[in-house]
Amino acid sequence: MIKKILIATTNPAKLEEIKSALKELKKQKITLLSLNDVRVGEKPKENGKTFKENSIIKAKFYGLLTNLPTIADDGGLIIPYLNNEPGVKSRRWLGYEAEDKELIDYTLLKLKGVKKPYRLAYLETCVTFFHPRGEIDSCFRGDNILICEQEKIKGYIAEKESKRPTNGYPFRALFIVEKYNKYYDELTEEEHKKINHRYKAIKKLLNKIKPLIYFK
Repeated sequence: MIKKILIATTNPAKLEEIKSALKELKKQKITLLSLNDVRVGEKPKENGKTFKENSIIKAKFYGLLTNLPTIADDGGLIIPYLNNEPGVKSRRWLGYEAEDKELIDYTLLKLKGVKKPYRLAYLETCVTFFHPRGEIDSCFRGDNILICEQEKIKGYIAEKESKRPTNGYPFRALFIVEKYNKYYDELTEEEHKKINHRYKAIKKLLNKIKPLIYFK
C-alpha cells in the first residue's frame, strides 16, 4: 500500500493547491510530502517541448531520486497570436527565472496595441503521477507506473493587470476567464474550483490512482 506521495514543486502556492485537490488521500492516512520535507534541492533539466513532456521529466526525476511515488505538473500560458508563446517557457520567457511583475509587464508589452479577438489565450497544465521501480508496492508488480492528465482554461489577456497579489501565478493577474468574464485572480472560491485546470487534472488523476492505493 502506498503510504507517502511526493508533490514535486518548488512553488509554495502550487503546493498548497495540489494538496487541497488531494485532501482525500489524507483520509487514507497517506502522507503528502514536499521537496523540502525530503530535503531535495536538485532540479531536472526541463527541456521538453510540451507541458506533458516536462511534467513527465519532473515526475520521473524526483521519483527516481527519492524512490517515492511522485506527482509533478507543468503548465503555463498559451497565446496563439504570439505563436503559442510563452508556452513551456512561461516562467523563463525572458531567458531566466523571471519575477511575477517582470512577466506581467513583458506580456503587456508583447500585446501592446493588439485588440480582441487576437488576445485569446489559454492556461494549460499537465499533471503526472510516477511510481518508480525499486521498493515497489506489491500491487504494481515491479513495474513503473506513469499516468498523465491535461486540462486548460480559455480566456483572453486583459489590457492591464489586476491589482491582486500574484503569489507565484503572474499570468492570473492578466487572464480574463471567458466563462465568468472576470480576472482569474478575482474569481470567488466557488468559481475557482469549478474552472481551475490544475484542480480538474488532479481530480482525474486521482480517480486513476485510487485502484492502486487499496482504498477501504
